[in-house]
Amino acid sequence: MLQTIIKVFISSVIIVIVSEIAKKNTFLGGLIVSIPLISILSMIWLYMDTKNIENVISLSNSILWMVIPSLALFITFPVLLKAGVNFYVGMGLSILITMGCYGLTIFVLARLGIEL
Repeated sequence: MLQTIIKVFISSVIIVIVSEIAKKNTFLGGLIVSIPLISILSMIWLYMDTKNIENVISLSNSILWMVIPSLALFITFPVLLKAGVNFYVGMGLSILITMGCYGLTIFVLARLGIEL
């Protein structure tokens, strides 16, 4: 239980620090966020919890495949905002579009015989 609390604390602190940095410098905030911190932490936590390299490899491969459809959010959201769509509506639509892209990617990968 203590280990879970430590994980939550470290992950939360990183998010707070990045959001504070982004208030002062959006480029630096974006640079830091573009580093796959959550992925890195997740692989570290998984390895520390299981000591199973195969699970870490599998997680890393899944992350690789899912990066591609996640880009839909970063394309659609600013486009919607520039078109005058309300922030929350734009975020919601971008998330729905991204979810659709995830589904399509998973479907295509399954058809190609790639297991995640």
